[in-house]
Amino acid sequence: MAKIYYDKDADHSALSGKTVAVIGFGSQGHAHAMNLRDSGVNVIIGHKGGPDSKTHQAAKEAGFAIHSVAEATKAADVVVVLVPDTIQKNLYETEIKPNLSPGNSLMFAHGLNIHFKLIEPRADVDVWMIAPKGPGHLVRDEYVAGAGVPCLVAIYQDPSGEAMKKALAYGSAIGGGRAGILETTFKEETETDLFGEQTVLCGGSAALIKAGFEVLIEAGYQPEIAYFEVMHELKLIVDLYYRGGLKFMNYSVSDTAEYGGLTVGPRIVTEETKKAMKTALGRIQSGEFAREWMAEYASGGKNFQELRDADAAHPVEKVGSELRKMMSWIK
Repeated sequence: MAKIYYDKDADHSALSGKTVAVIGFGSQGHAHAMNLRDSGVNVIIGHKGGPDSKTHQAAKEAGFAIHSVAEATKAADVVVVLVPDTIQKNLYETEIKPNLSPGNSLMFAHGLNIHFKLIEPRADVDVWMIAPKGPGHLVRDEYVAGAGVPCLVAIYQDPSGEAMKKALAYGSAIGGGRAGILETTFKEETETDLFGEQTVLCGGSAALIKAGFEVLIEAGYQPEIAYFEVMHELKLIVDLYYRGGLKFMNYSVSDTAEYGGLTVGPRIVTEETKKAMKTALGRIQSGEFAREWMAEYASGGKNFQELRDADAAHPVEKVGSELRKMMSWIK
């Protein structure tokens, strides 16, 4: 079982008098920066884009001092890397690494570049992770409401001997200590995160929706009815999972739905499906997926765009775009 830390376990003095440079002001960046500042931490923003970019304007409107990534790194004790995975390596090599000082900390919210050694950090800096298990807007909203989003904490290297102390102070300052900060490793966080995205959360669920929609349409049912059954109502079920797990979902639906799900579900997600999942996990663990993804990005992403276009052109998307106009509660 994972070890869990709370606010009482965090020594907030670990960040006292230190400057934290948040690199990037997107979904996670804005939430981390604002929560840290509201917790009394000195925060500056390192920004890669120009002054006309939306994120630059957002950081300016929020009242932060904005610097180039190189300048922010020079001024910081803790450098928080919250830009997309695909640009972290180049940004680290060109602007962050040359401007780090011994004893600085590098903080990540996802371990891909570190775990797969796309970034090989200097030996004289601490490297640690605080990964909120929720999107940035939720991290911010829960903090403002006096609550918090659970976080993961991991230490990759610790030359100062105080990496965990600083990491827990950071996690507590963004609100994670109110809910719980679970200890993990860069390896575990990275590999399980990629696996969940590919096989269940993004890849698996989308493929299941499209297949279900196609089966109903090919059997002669109206596309609007098919959409409601395989896409729209999925949120109702996921919300039940989210609230109380499998047992609560089964308790909440009809006996007919529960029995049908328990008997038919294993015929849909079979041992062959699990074998495919294990293959996907193997590709993640070996670094094959990371290499493929970085090569795709570096080449301009032509295949990625073709996949995006094909997904957007699926009939379930056309039907859904019309039906969602009927749903005034969707924003």
